[in-house]
Amino acid sequence: MDGFIRLQFTEKDSAQMLTAAETTFAEMKTRRTTRHFSDETVPKRLIELAIECANTAPSGAHLQPWTFVVISNQEMKQRIREAAEEEELKTYGERMPEAWAELLRPLGVDHVKEHITTAPWIVVVFKHNKRLRPNGEWGPTYYAGESVGIAAGMFITAIHRMGLCTLTHTPSPMGFLSELLQRPEHESAVLLMPIGYPAKDAMVPDLKRKSLDDISVWFD
Repeated sequence: MDGFIRLQFTEKDSAQMLTAAETTFAEMKTRRTTRHFSDETVPKRLIELAIECANTAPSGAHLQPWTFVVISNQEMKQRIREAAEEEELKTYGERMPEAWAELLRPLGVDHVKEHITTAPWIVVVFKHNKRLRPNGEWGPTYYAGESVGIAAGMFITAIHRMGLCTLTHTPSPMGFLSELLQRPEHESAVLLMPIGYPAKDAMVPDLKRKSLDDISVWFD
């Protein structure tokens, strides 16, 4: 069939599949989000490979409606931090509903965003809200939010598996990122993620994840 190629698939036996599944889960259950980063250098190639992994994500109509903007320039990181903290101060002080604030208090979160300037890399993920069609006209994207969410999850998985940490930061509102990073008007920022090694004294909340029974329903 024109436009198609044969699926590349290597079948595993049941024992191999179980081993792979258990190994992946054992590795991923150690993943934690931290706000305490080291400034230790991280090779650019590792960030490139994480983005390449994210780019394998499925997307609506294969539009791949994402742009990963990568920042290591310290001056730009400082500008982003200052703008983020300005917005976050307003959010924490004026805009945040109590129902949201009560959930954040036990996590020790506030408007100070040191991770933006400490981590060696910052990755900002942008969603494409429309696309340029072959005839030169603009058309809509489809399932862009879902697609970008899947890609971000695969990016986070890749970062963890290579031995680094990240944080899913969503400064609100996020319009300042489009302006600072000079993104076109059809893109909107979704996530800001610092990437690096954790600080030697990095701390994380003592959280427990929901059990399998809590998050799944089965019709056997």
